[in-house]
Amino acid sequence: MDVSNRDKVVVRLLNGTLLRGYIRDFSIADDSVYLEDESANSQKIRLKAVKAIFFVRKFEGNKSHRERKSFTGAKPSQQKVFVKFKDGESVTGFIDGDTPWKTGFFLESVEANGFFLIPTDSDSNNIKIFVITSSVKDVAMIGRPVM
Repeated sequence: MDVSNRDKVVVRLLNGTLLRGYIRDFSIADDSVYLEDESANSQKIRLKAVKAIFFVRKFEGNKSHRERKSFTGAKPSQQKVFVKFKDGESVTGFIDGDTPWKTGFFLESVEANGFFLIPTDSDSNNIKIFVITSSVKDVAMIGRPVM
């Protein structure tokens, strides 16, 4: 089966469950995603049950890898952010371009279901993370983008 046009993801649900598979044609405006396994069996997952979608290099990851949280190698168009989830987990990363919310407004005012975060650690198994807005407790902007 050709999986070259599908993204390899790990979906973390709000209840802590991890689902591994592939998604195709993902849109931040959709209310759900279809997750396919290796056999092309598909299940519909509603984003209101999801914490984040991790676009990964490998499903198994590297448990011995210690994630770097320092902001190095930022491109001029990238905004540095610290995201704290409601479950206590936190991630650091970059948002390309403008932030998807206005400064001083609540994240709930974001029209899309979430935003993409590029991890600070380029050696991470995570290529990018789609953070579901409703699972976020706080977002801190770190400095301003370099212009």
